[in-house]
Amino acid sequence: MTTVAPESDVRRHELAEFLRSRRERITPEQVGLVRGRRRRTPGLRREEVAQLSAVGVTWYTWLEQAREIQVSPQVLDALARALLLDASERTHLFSLAAALDPAPHTQCPSVTPALRAMLDQLDPLPACVQNSRYDILAYNTTYGRLLCDLDKVRPEDRNCMWLAFTDPDWQAAVVDMPDARRLMAAKFRAAMAEHLAEPAWKTLLARLESASAEFREVWARHEVVDQGGKVKYIRNAHVGLLHVEHTNLWLGPAAGPRLMTYVPLDEETRERLERLRDLSLAAV
Repeated sequence: MTTVAPESDVRRHELAEFLRSRRERITPEQVGLVRGRRRRTPGLRREEVAQLSAVGVTWYTWLEQAREIQVSPQVLDALARALLLDASERTHLFSLAAALDPAPHTQCPSVTPALRAMLDQLDPLPACVQNSRYDILAYNTTYGRLLCDLDKVRPEDRNCMWLAFTDPDWQAAVVDMPDARRLMAAKFRAAMAEHLAEPAWKTLLARLESASAEFREVWARHEVVDQGGKVKYIRNAHVGLLHVEHTNLWLGPAAGPRLMTYVPLDEETRERLERLRDLSLAAV
């Protein structure tokens, strides 16, 4: 007697194989990542895809292992963007997941080489690409040393919320840290309203609640505030006090990724940012 696997099992395994094949064909340079010397994995690593698409590493691993988990259209959209899928591949992805594409004609830009070049051209202005979950998807030389040494932070921990509540160097660099953390938590809560069921958001929230009493305290206030620019003071460990204006340039819908820059508000800050860039380049 021949046993036929249920259609759902077949779909999950096909989806897992498709994701793995798309991941392995993309080079780190295509999405603005540094290759490194010890890379053995063809294409991207699983944790890199998880970082680029703002999902948990464990959850994405389960997806490639064809485990029985739920995948929302929003997560599929993020994966399509991270894996640089074209229109046909995007349609195939949603078909395998038996999900309705919320934007069937959407292009899937990620941290492309052009965007990576833009970040580099902005130096010495600190600049990075973030998503609405505060994951830092890419950054230039000056931003990499602005608040802490991001190159030494694990990719899965390169998240502004996580660093603001757990990293001593990041906390020391932000003037008026308590107010900054309160505002970040309020922005995070407002953004999370559209992602309440998504594993990556729930995983980050659980990590923050477990790791930080300060986060638990401000989160319990249920404050919300919209994203927006702000004048800030940053106490950089290498060049001293910086007076900057934080600005956002949205790369898509307001809930999506954004190019974030810190523009100097006086000549002294501009000179100090130039010195920070030079010090960072010399340390490479």
